[in-house]
Formats: sequence, structure tokens, C-alpha cells
Amino acid sequence: MTEIRAACSPGEVRIAVTDHDTLLDVALWRPGSPDGLEDWHVVRVQKAAPALGGAFVLLEDGQSGFLSTRDALIEGALTAARVSRSAQNGKGLRLRRADMPAEPPSAPKLLERGPTPLDELANRYQDAPIFMDDAGIAAKLPVRLRPRLQRCQQAFDGALEADFDSLGSSEADLGLLTASFFPTPALIAIDLDSTGAPDFKGNVAAFPDLARQIRLRNLSGTILVDPAGVKTRKRPALVAFLREALSGDPLKPDVLGATPSGLLELTRPRRRPPLHELLFSPQGLALSILRTILREDRPGQTLTASISLIKALESDPEALADFTSRRARTLDLVLDPNASPASWSLS
Repeated sequence: MTEIRAACSPGEVRIAVTDHDTLLDVALWRPGSPDGLEDWHVVRVQKAAPALGGAFVLLEDGQSGFLSTRDALIEGALTAARVSRSAQNGKGLRLRRADMPAEPPSAPKLLERGPTPLDELANRYQDAPIFMDDAGIAAKLPVRLRPRLQRCQQAFDGALEADFDSLGSSEADLGLLTASFFPTPALIAIDLDSTGAPDFKGNVAAFPDLARQIRLRNLSGTILVDPAGVKTRKRPALVAFLREALSGDPLKPDVLGATPSGLLELTRPRRRPPLHELLFSPQGLALSILRTILREDRPGQTLTASISLIKALESDPEALADFTSRRARTLDLVLDPNASPASWSLS
């Protein structure tokens, strides 16, 4: 039976879609700092950039983004747009033109939030019940989803926690092969390897698990796969098998072929940020600290951490308020300018 399980912690909802013991999809939803995908805005044109195919625009909260359009835009004018790609990979929001509201505002304004990651998965798996372990977050669900809601004490059991956490690793077991993931600003490289003697059939057998890892980790943009133990001249024959393995992905990756050096090249649309960015950003690390303190019931009231971690916590007052409510005492934040980016202590 397919289920959507939503484990809530301060500032974050970890979402897993399961079919018995198989993980089908995952997502992270941060209600206090949404990623903005499909948000409807009125924006101000900052600078037209026809050579780039659009214009740089300013949003209500001061964020800037790039509006892709062939239309001529006047600098300083207002126009309506929807976010087509969340900020990620060191790049800001990407937007597309949208209809202006009947009564346009006189300044940039957020008109409507787009669907949350939970909404998106609920639409994808329309018959799946939604198990959630927090009444406050459950109250934020759209009315149409509430008949599917089932309250529970703990949405993730130990096995599901381990499966979700494993997606933060730079390696994944594909059965006969191991995949190592190397994100860079330009692309994502995936190296397939084996301690045995991999061959053509071994790579083909591993491709469904590789496709699943790409989807679960939400890897996107240009992706290069280095097969294991297959001669360069034989690698183009792997393309059709990789394309078939990726055919069920809802983002419809495009397998382009094999490069002259024998790397398998594909592109997957960028929409929401990839999982590794969410987990290992300052905000992701900061929210993980709050979850760890609660889960392990650690004593202490003063959290000392790096500049980036403290700033991330201070930027999400909803997360801190939820943490205080769950723990029944406040948390004092102390900035240590000499601390490494991920280090922290509780006293």
C-alpha cells in the first residue's frame, strides 16, 4: 500500500512516499522558509537583458530573480510572474510571465503561494493516505487534503529514518555496483564502481537503482555518469538502457547520449533545490541541530555555534518557536566567530 509519511520537526517536514518497505519519493518542506516554486508575484523590472532572453526583476521581499521572456520589458515597470525554478546551485529564482491580477498593486507583491512539496506529492499519489505526527502542521494542509490525513505518534520508524538519512551520503549501494555522487556548480558527476569485475550487464542491472537515487536525491541540471568496467567504444550501447530506467521519472530527464570519452550524459529539469543542498546548507544543518537536541533529549539551554548556523536559526523564528514549544524552554543562541561552519555545542 502506498503511503505518504510526513515527519515534523522544528522548521521542517521530512516527507517520504513508501510502498511497503520501498521508498518511492522524498521531499523537504520548510513552512517558515518556502522555496517559492510556482509562487505568483507582481515584480518590478530592474534591468532588461535581451541577450540573456529576459530581465532581472525585484520581488516584494527584496529578492531578485531572472524573468525569462521574449517580450520587451521596460525597466522600472511592474509585471506578473510565476517562479519556475527555486533558488539553487548558487543561482537565484527563475520566473516566467503570468497574468496580472484584476487589481494590480502599485509595488512588487506576493499574490499567491505555489503548492508545497507535500501538496506536490499528494497530487502525484492521489490515493495515498497522509500520515502526519504534528497537529499544527496538519492544520496548514489545504482543505482538499484533510480527508486523507491520518494522525500518528511518529511518522518515521527507525528503518525509514535510516533510508531518508542515507540519501545525504555521497555514496549509494546499487546492488552489483556502488554510485558515488560529486555535485559541482556546473554539473553532477556520478561514478559507478565495483569491487568485483563489472561488465556491461552489471551496469544495465544497476541502472534502475541509479535512476531511483537520482529521483530521490532530486539531482538536476547536467548529469554525467561514468559506467563501471565498460570499454569506451561499447558505452553508447548503454544509453538506451539508461533512458528506459529513467522513463518513469515525473521530471522526464533527457538522456543525450555518450560523450567522446564515454560518459553518459543526461539533463534533468531544475525545479526545487536538490536534496544535498537542502540538507547541508546552513539552514539544513541548523534545523538538524534542533531535531537532534529534541530526539536525544540533550540537556542545556545555550547553543553555541558558527556564524552561519546562528544566522540561519535567527532567520527562521517559526522553527525556534516550535522548538521552544516542544521543549518547554527557550534556547539561547551564542555566536562563536571562530567555530567551523558545522560545529556546535549545547551547555
